[in-house]
Amino acid sequence: MDAFLQKISTLGGPLALGAVTTIEITALSFLVAVIIGLLFALLKLGAPRPVSWLIDAYVELFRNTPVLAQIFIIYFGLAYSGIKVASIPSAIIALGLNGGAILTEVFRAGLAAVHRGQREAALAVGMTPWISLRFIILPQTWRITLPPLGNYAIALLKDTAVVSAIAAPEIMFYARNLVTSTFETTFIYVLVALLYFALSFPLARLVSRFEQRQRAWQ
Repeated sequence: MDAFLQKISTLGGPLALGAVTTIEITALSFLVAVIIGLLFALLKLGAPRPVSWLIDAYVELFRNTPVLAQIFIIYFGLAYSGIKVASIPSAIIALGLNGGAILTEVFRAGLAAVHRGQREAALAVGMTPWISLRFIILPQTWRITLPPLGNYAIALLKDTAVVSAIAAPEIMFYARNLVTSTFETTFIYVLVALLYFALSFPLARLVSRFEQRQRAWQ
């Protein structure tokens, strides 16, 4: 029993260190994705047609190509152009851009779900477009989009595993190094699965609570 606990302690330490980086990449990538998604969704409401076409092109490009390829293009492509970006910032940029394409459509659908009459009523009582957006439209949009945002956050947490391909020191990076040095393949990847579960499960419960609140609001 002591030997088993010692093995967990020895192998789990580096994995826990990688979990910190995983959380950092997930949080920052999610923030970038939300900012891009919300901004582009709002722009599509009243932007000129050429701007709308550019946003659509961005969404289709990043949504329909593998995120790993996008990570490689940013990490290696920028270095080839003389711009050196470290692995973690490259991962955050790539995952953020990829997520921004997904969340642009999520927010667009959320904004479209708010009845147009509410915008017109807000303007009719003297609100400016910005005030009506801030106090009438966006709060309802957030309520509508919270469940898919939560599901995206869980998927993003698991997708961070691919950034080990550019040596970002997250969970899978340490797992592969440990497998190479100890050959404890099954044991290490079981620990990895449990660690991802420990990180994802609280998010899943949070998403469930958001969905319950959404049903109550409806």
